[in-house]
Amino acid sequence: MVATPQSILNDIYGYHEFRGDQEAAINAALDGRDSLVLQPTGGGKSICYQIPALLSEGVTLVVSPLIALMQDQVAALEVLGVDAAFLNSTLTGEQQSEVHRRLASGSIRLLYVAPERLAQAATIQRLQSTPISLIAIDEAHCVSQWGHDFREDYLSLGKLAGHFPDVPRMALTATATAEVRAEIIEQLQLNDPACFVAPFDRPNIRYDVQAKIDAKRQLLNFLADHRGAAGIVYCMSRKKTDATAEWLRKEGFSALPYHAGLDKNTRADHQHRFVSEDGVIIVATIAFGMGIDKPDVRFIAHLDLPKSMESYYQETGRAGRDGEPSTAWMVYGLQDVVRLRQMVEASPSGEARKRNDRSKLDALLGWCEVTSCRRRSLLAYFGDDLQEDCGNCDVCLTPPDVFDGTEAAQKILSAVYRTGQRFGAVHVIDVLMGKDTDKVRQHGHDRLSVYGIGAELQQQQWRSILRQLIAVGLLTVDTAGYGALQLSESSRPLLRGEIELPLRRDLLLSRQEKKAKRKGAEVAAEDRDLFEALRDCRKQLADEHDVPPYVIFHDATLRQMAADKPQTDSALLAISGVGQTKLERYGPAFLDVIGATVGPEQKGSEPF
Repeated sequence: MVATPQSILNDIYGYHEFRGDQEAAINAALDGRDSLVLQPTGGGKSICYQIPALLSEGVTLVVSPLIALMQDQVAALEVLGVDAAFLNSTLTGEQQSEVHRRLASGSIRLLYVAPERLAQAATIQRLQSTPISLIAIDEAHCVSQWGHDFREDYLSLGKLAGHFPDVPRMALTATATAEVRAEIIEQLQLNDPACFVAPFDRPNIRYDVQAKIDAKRQLLNFLADHRGAAGIVYCMSRKKTDATAEWLRKEGFSALPYHAGLDKNTRADHQHRFVSEDGVIIVATIAFGMGIDKPDVRFIAHLDLPKSMESYYQETGRAGRDGEPSTAWMVYGLQDVVRLRQMVEASPSGEARKRNDRSKLDALLGWCEVTSCRRRSLLAYFGDDLQEDCGNCDVCLTPPDVFDGTEAAQKILSAVYRTGQRFGAVHVIDVLMGKDTDKVRQHGHDRLSVYGIGAELQQQQWRSILRQLIAVGLLTVDTAGYGALQLSESSRPLLRGEIELPLRRDLLLSRQEKKAKRKGAEVAAEDRDLFEALRDCRKQLADEHDVPPYVIFHDATLRQMAADKPQTDSALLAISGVGQTKLERYGPAFLDVIGATVGPEQKGSEPF
């Protein structure tokens, strides 16, 4: 009996029906035609080139930048009884020689290689003497300089058209806008390719984005409904990744860190445990996840904002690859916005690339603040049109409370202008709220007309409004000026009262909730030394002033100081139990203790 794509699908993979454009992509490859295949994560891209490999004479060459994915796919193919191998830096010289021997003997059907290896003349020469039936280029968006994950070693892959002129090539990706798809075709020199672009929608994933108010508590509330489930928690920094994993373990979760700063064996062990054990949570930087073929990841949680819609879509796409209900949850705040803008401006990229990165970040910020169906907006970014609201995102399930933020926005914009557009969010809010701080007095901002005009709102509410003004482009952040807020040209109509501005009203923790949250709290192990040093300072001050220690500060206040590690007057003033008088009287002593105990490597680190 002659094998067919359908019989291979049934007999080897155990599936009864193709999904989407899989069969059409397979037939294009079998017909010798170049193709571009865009399937969402978990959509079954690998079948599009693996089945042609099993129906053709010769070797299918698979280009992948991901060592983990190579290893996983080869292992999975070997389980299916398919002869496959990979060539990458993990192999010893002897192991590479064995792969070359198998390649020469014709016993390998699929060979996975990294793009940098294909840049080597010796590799090309060896492959040109080998019958190649198909070249599949995975993660093809990496070839686009305007994509979210450009890799320079992908640029050389366009030469494959000249090295193997009669071999069909298939470019595959899960994440690419129309612009990026066009560049993939151009850079890879695909010849009149058949394009198979699947819908981007992952209806089983629920999208939930919240303002970052108390990220630890928010994450715990979220995880309460996911105990025993596998998931990934993404953080931006290695330090925060380690701290979050340790904290989650203390909260009773099986959590492991993963980032490039860990040694190779530790990363491999943590990845293996995540893939092979139930209920493991990986806390990771974006170094983790690409190529991890684990179908039952029930949630993706972002404690920090990604860099673009493409990055967000790709990272959240690692959830629910089995089609079962899953959640993409994220908190983000004003500091995320400022930090990412600073990263864009500080990058060594040229101005054109920076403009592209700014545009992508602006699109993501705008999406975070939408007040209509979040899924429709996400899909529209990639060119898909969802006709109806999804009913499976935070906006659909709990419509945001929208208010007329025109007057509040005018107050902030006026305060930014009156203070000279030279100060960051903390100082501008202090001026608005009428706080009597050293910095306010030093610059004479207590004599400005805007001083105290925003006393009706709490600090967190003003931060929420500021975040939204930056997201919609009414304020910009001068990254060269230490985060100073500046008016954009588009702010003028609002200041003149010519337009209105609807804003989201974030759900804020009340002071009573914050107090109850911290009542009876235990000091984290990593904060114990600082907490004891703060207690010693309090005792010394109590003895000097002949008062009981609790009169200086309660234990709850010291616990929060030890956890938050404030470095400035304004940050210390945000601690529950620290008023203006105590700040002036005792603040310098406690700030000195914190500065001396925390150490330079932790100063300026981002709090949760």
